[in-house]
Amino acid sequence: MRLDVVTIFPEYLEPLNVSLVGKARARGRLDVHVHDLRDWTYDRHNTVDDTPYGGGPGMVMKTEPWGEALDAALADGYEAGAHGPVMVVPTPSGRPFTQELAVELSERPWLIFTPARYEGIDRRVTDEYATRMPVYEVSIGDYVLAGGEAAVLVVTEAVARLLPGVLGNAESHRDDSFAPGAMANLLEGPVYTKPPEWRGRGIPDVLLSGHHGKIARWRRDEAFRRTARNRPDLIERCEASAFDKKDREILSILGWTPSADGRFWRRPQTVEE
Repeated sequence: MRLDVVTIFPEYLEPLNVSLVGKARARGRLDVHVHDLRDWTYDRHNTVDDTPYGGGPGMVMKTEPWGEALDAALADGYEAGAHGPVMVVPTPSGRPFTQELAVELSERPWLIFTPARYEGIDRRVTDEYATRMPVYEVSIGDYVLAGGEAAVLVVTEAVARLLPGVLGNAESHRDDSFAPGAMANLLEGPVYTKPPEWRGRGIPDVLLSGHHGKIARWRRDEAFRRTARNRPDLIERCEASAFDKKDREILSILGWTPSADGRFWRRPQTVEE
């Protein structure tokens, strides 16, 4: 995968050199190019923003430097043999960034990130490049940051760990929270390691049983417990058909019952979890 980032703070992207992303780069799984937007400004102050049309507070990032920077990144990528570019625009007004979307992006060969500052980038930039490639406007949460670089780091780490050869164990991500399949709409439950006792606290006996079927069931039940406690909205949006008999039993214990339209709804708050 090739990854281009255009930013006015290249130093913010230094974490891309460490941890799993750094290892992916070292192994040739991820080809990262960070571009300084100010390299495409031509006034003495390297201006990248201006006042918004229509008035109002804040500044808006200008079209000219963004257009030239993106054209240069595209030209460099095509010359290097990259193909299938996708533009990823971090913005609080975008679609929620989910594990499902991370999987989708991990299957793309080339991502171009456009982290903005101030009030954002002149909309014409996004509209222009949407005629040349798919554009994903993504939000990492319902809050506003000073800039989109942190979101680039979040998305890159979520995507990079899904690339072949990046994780030490290729099966590791299959049981992640939100992973497509059995863990869709569920949070991963608690995990334990050695020693078997620490400060008077042990670990669940089932994990020492060696019975793989019982362990798998315990882990799934714990996933339901954690999801019901921390993210009940995830269960509410699931179809009844998504759960097997044992799933329904644990949900019933946790105070849930299927509604007439086939979705699970929470029982009265008097039910103890």
